[in-house]
This record gives sequence, C-alpha cells and structure tokens, in this order.
Amino acid sequence: MKKSYCLLIIVLMNWAFYAQDSTTIDFSKYPKGDNLKVGLVLSGGGAKGLAHIGVLNELEAAGVKIDYIGGTSMGAIIGGLYAAGYNAHQLDSIFNVVNFDKLIQDNLPRSAQSFYERADAEKYAISLPFDHFKISFPSALSKGQNIYNLFTELTHHVQEVNDFSELTIPFFCVATDAEKGQAIILDKGCLPEAITASGALPSLFSPVIVDDRILIDGGVVNNYPVEELRRRGANFIIGVDVQDDLRGKSELKSAPEMLIQINNYRTIEAMKDKVAETDIYIKPNIAGYSVVDFDKGAAIIKGGEEKAKTFDSEFLKLAQLQKAHYNKPALAITDTDTLRIKSVGINGNTYYTRSYILGKLKIKTPAKTTYSALFDGVNNLAATNNFQRINHKLEIYDDGQYHLSVNLTESESTTYIKAGIHYDDVYKSAALINITKKRVLFKNDIASFDLALGDNVRYNFDYYSDNGFYIGFGLRSYYNSFDRRVDARFIEQLSDLPLESFNNLTVDYTDFTNQIYIQTLFQKQFSFNLGLEHKFLKIDTESVRLVEDPNSKVYFDNSHYFSTYGSLLLDSFDNKYFPTSGWYFNGDFHLYLLSSDYNNNFEEFSVGSARLKYAHKILPKLSVLVGVEGGFKIGASEGGSFDFILGGWGNDFINNIIPFYGYDFISSAGDGLVKSDISFDFNFYRKNHLNFGGNFANLENDLFTNGNWLTSPDYTGYFIGYGLETLVGPLQTKLSYSPEVDKVFWNFSLGFWF
Repeated sequence: MKKSYCLLIIVLMNWAFYAQDSTTIDFSKYPKGDNLKVGLVLSGGGAKGLAHIGVLNELEAAGVKIDYIGGTSMGAIIGGLYAAGYNAHQLDSIFNVVNFDKLIQDNLPRSAQSFYERADAEKYAISLPFDHFKISFPSALSKGQNIYNLFTELTHHVQEVNDFSELTIPFFCVATDAEKGQAIILDKGCLPEAITASGALPSLFSPVIVDDRILIDGGVVNNYPVEELRRRGANFIIGVDVQDDLRGKSELKSAPEMLIQINNYRTIEAMKDKVAETDIYIKPNIAGYSVVDFDKGAAIIKGGEEKAKTFDSEFLKLAQLQKAHYNKPALAITDTDTLRIKSVGINGNTYYTRSYILGKLKIKTPAKTTYSALFDGVNNLAATNNFQRINHKLEIYDDGQYHLSVNLTESESTTYIKAGIHYDDVYKSAALINITKKRVLFKNDIASFDLALGDNVRYNFDYYSDNGFYIGFGLRSYYNSFDRRVDARFIEQLSDLPLESFNNLTVDYTDFTNQIYIQTLFQKQFSFNLGLEHKFLKIDTESVRLVEDPNSKVYFDNSHYFSTYGSLLLDSFDNKYFPTSGWYFNGDFHLYLLSSDYNNNFEEFSVGSARLKYAHKILPKLSVLVGVEGGFKIGASEGGSFDFILGGWGNDFINNIIPFYGYDFISSAGDGLVKSDISFDFNFYRKNHLNFGGNFANLENDLFTNGNWLTSPDYTGYFIGYGLETLVGPLQTKLSYSPEVDKVFWNFSLGFWF
C-alpha cells in the first residue's frame, strides 16, 4: 500500500511539472489582435537545440506571429537568426549543410595560412604554450572564430542594427559574466558577438570579451529566460525546453557527464517556476541525443517538429486570437555581395602593426571586394594564431561605401613548444622538438628552431619578419644528413674512381645551408623571394679506400658554395598529402658564384627548376593529381653535386633529389630533367585513401641542347598505395614498379614529413 501511495505521489508531481503538455488552455483570458504579444523562449542544449527549428516549422504552418524572442546558448543562435529574418525552412537548410566538427575545432582552410604558417602547421602533432618555460594548456578547445565568422556572414544584412529590438523580431539573449557569476542580458551591440557569447560553453569555446566583461555560456545562470520576456511585454509565452534531464547511474561514467549532472540540479529546480510562467510549454522527446550530436541534426529537428505537432490545435487557436494568419516570408538572400571598402579601423592591436593586419586581410583601401574575400582575409588573420579573437563589422557611409571596423584581442602567449614523430625509408625514425618564439625583435617577427633526434640528426632554424603587403625579411639555417646504399654505377657519375668491383656502396650525404632573404607577396597569392645562400655540401663513403691513405674516407664533394637565388611559390592545395583541389607551383633559380672548390674544378654555374601540379576532384570520393617539372644546369658540367637525382618516394627532400616511383633512392643523375606524373586518390572511407598512378621522365646531361627532352620517356614507373590520416600525421605505404628495372620497391612512412 505504501509503495502504491508513493508511486501515486510521484505521478502527480510529474503531472504538475509538465502540466502544459496536457492541459487545455483557456484562450478567453488573453487579449486579442494587436494587444496580444507572443513571446518565444528557446533554451540552451547544444545540438539538441536544433529541435527549435522543428518547433518553428509548426508555428509557421499554423500562422502564429512571434513578437519577441529570447534565448540562451543554442536557443540564442536559432532565435537570433530567426529574429534576423530567416524562416524555419531556411534555418533547416543552413544547419543541414554546416560542418559542426570544423566549426568547433577552429579548422581553417589551408588557403588561409601563409606559406610559413602552412609549413609550420603540417609538421607537428602537438603544440602548447610555453611562456616563462612553463607548459600551459589552452583555455578551451576552440576560440570560436569559425562560429563568429559564420554568424557574421549569415547576419550581414542586419549589420547596421545595433539595437536588437529593431530586428525583424525583437530579440535578446543571455550570457554569463564569468568574473561575477551574473546573468547578462544582451540586446544591443553586435549580433554575431552576442550570440557567440551566449553559446560560449566553458572548456569548449573561449570566453568572449564584451565591454570589458568576460562572457561565457548563458546556460550557466539562466538557460530559459522566460521572466525577461514577460518583463519586455510578452503576455503569451511559448517555451521550448531542450535541456537535459537528470541522468541515471549507468550514464554517470565520466567527469564531463558528472559536471553536466551537477549543473542540471540547478536548472531542473529552476524550471519548476519557469514552466508556470509558460503558456505553451514544449519539451521535445530527444532524450536519446547528446549536446554534441550535431551529425544527427535531421533527426533532432524532426523530434522537435513531432512534439510541436501535438500542440497544433493550440497554435491554430493562438493564430485566430491574433486575428491574422501570419506567413513569415523567406529572407531574400542576394548574390550581389560586392563591397566597396572606403576605410578600415583597427582596434586592440598593440604588438602587430596596421600594415601586417591589412596584409593578412589583403585589403588596400579603397578596395573593391566581396564578402567571401573579406571572410577569407579574416581567416588569414586568424590562421596566424596571433589573435585570441577577431571581431569585424561593416558600417555603411552615405555614399554606399563601407567602413570596416576590426576589433582584435591579441594572444598573450608568445612562446610555444611543439613536437612530432616520423619514420621514412631515408631518414629512418626521428622525434621532432620545436621551440617557437613570436615578437623576438620586432612586432611582426617569429623565430622557430626544429631539432630532429633519431637515426639522422637534423635541425632547422627560421627567423622571419612578416610585413604584410610590404617587403619582409628573414634568415634560415638548416643541417641535413643521411646515409644510403646506392648503386656503384651511380657513383661513377660523381667520380672517376674505379668501381668495377663494387655492386653498391654506402654514401654519407651532409648538407649545411644558411640563407638571408627578402620576401613579398605577388598578386596576393605568390610568395616571391630573393636571397643570398651559403651551402656546405659533403658527400663521402667509407666503402672505398685509397691505396695511398687506406684509413681515410673518399670524398666526392667537401665544399662550401656561395650563391644568390630567387624563388616563386604558389600553393593553393586544400591538403598537402591528399590534395583534392588547387594548384602548386615552385620555381627556383640559383647562381653559384664562389666555392671553396674541394675537387679543384669549380666554374661559375647556375641551376634552374620548376614544378607545377594541379589537383581536381572528378567524383565525390575520387580526385586526380597531375604534375610536370623540369630543371637544367647552365655552365660548368663537371661534378654532379647539384645534378638532378631520381629515385624513391617521399617529401621535402633537399637540393635536387627528385622522388620517382619504380626506382630505388638515388638511382640516376643528370644536369637536365623533364618529368611528368599522374595519380588518383580514392577516399573510400573517412580518412582512408587508396591511390595509384605513374611517372615518366627523361634525365641526362645536356638534355635540352641535344633535344632528347622531347623523345619518349627513358624512365617510367607505376605505383599503388594506401594512406591513413592519423593524429601524428599520415601513415602511407607504396608499392612501385618500373619495367626498366623489373623490380618491386616497397616504401613506408608514418607522421608528418620534416
């Protein structure tokens, strides 16, 4: 009897709490016509907030006009966009195509990074702040820059609205003052900034600074701001609650789940009074979804729509009470997004100059641009990692031109420690440690030191001062070494030693290079460098001993070279290792003027080379990469230290060592090269790639003077391979074959190349 009584009490309490789901509403007590003010409150709930779109669909179908919208977190995002003019169908379309993983992870397109930043990002598996010799961790997984950029693009048609009561539907949202623990009502200012602040979930998104206040997710203090709607004049409230219920014992298995449970104690307790303030209370049946199930958005939206359908009769009566069937028009979205930017105002920059910022934005006023190009420029600035946040807003002049206002929050960290691991067939295993320091001597400069420890010790030091559109300067120093067993016939091309009794021998290859250069952007896409270079090149073997000195090594080269050089680089690939779109061009010309001349045969000479590649997606999962390259040497022909050397597979090789499928590493050399290649990549499963293709080349001395570069290829090779994108970089393996060699080669690598 006692058990039955307790069960009855529980049922009655639940019925009282969710009474609005089943109670018939007395519409006679509400005002009619223009005196009836309908407010819509949308709660936070992460991905579950997509259910709000389904409810909006049903409200529109019934013809209900919304007079006020208030929301928190995801409710602020949906509500803010709805208030800005989008209808439910448009919101459904928007959120169906948004890649939330990329948004949350701050994944910027590769094209947004400078050449230096691109190379930097594609070497390390981990990067952490290291200021004052102390490792620290980011305040959140994401800065929220992608989120802000998206909402700026979606709300550009209301960019001049500073008072949210002047939107299509008056709107407000709630954020939390992290310092004081107070609820902050955001109803004025920059709409994208307000809704990103309301949804800045702690640990997932960095706080947003607004009016010198540190703002985080409004759900911390008020996840269902119904009372604020009442205060603003709404006398009929529709509420959509997508908050979590308390979790069962079987679900409380991790720290995040426990923290969510603790927060839910407060919100569920607060909802008892808030439900009583709500005239139509809608709680979609989406208990099976989590706050991060954005990939299940369609099902969540449907869940909101199905629950809202149970209130269709109430919605129709409400629309009749308003005495008009309201059809919310679709927001007219035009493609004429040409912008004429007359001036640019930059605030918050202490360490980075105006020219640096404008150079990253790629804006020279007066500028004719587009929204797409503007957002690309903002991505360029964000990709530097020099700014914690970049807020931007367009303000229109009377003549139709714009003033671009850029408000920056510079990153406090200037020192980083980075690490990576790698294995390949040439350099073998290596662990990479990097120290990067920004703002070393000048406001816009950066210094980076790599040390690779393993089977072959290497280092790379870079210093560069980036001045945007203006000429920058830098210096570079690197040391590279490896040893490799090579065919003795190849060594005969470098030396006149009698090697008839050798099939192969081990060669030690050492390169120590120092450069000083100036650099500028050309046509906003090409990097153009001019510089001076010192190179020490040592190539030797212990496999051969001289009769006159059997204890010494045999040196094929052991010289210092001094040269001047120029290079032109374009890289618009979307991915370095598995490109599906874009172009790559690298042209280089070196004029070697002086040498310590170990072999006593140096004459002034020059070497030029160029490489062009194009990637294109021909099917949704199949892409093709085609490439051509060539090189020549002008001047002294004796000595092959700077000849083009074919063979093997890999990335980032030094000097003129050129990968070539079907041949072993360092197989053949000549002072003239013509090469073409084609490969296909089938991304058959997420992060898994099957690739195949071939390459063809002519290589010999005086190739371009004797005309043999136009003949059928002397070198051919074909390959099939597999690639997997991992946290430490790509895992790749290749099987290659050449009919000339009639031998199969197997190559393997793991990790980013460095």
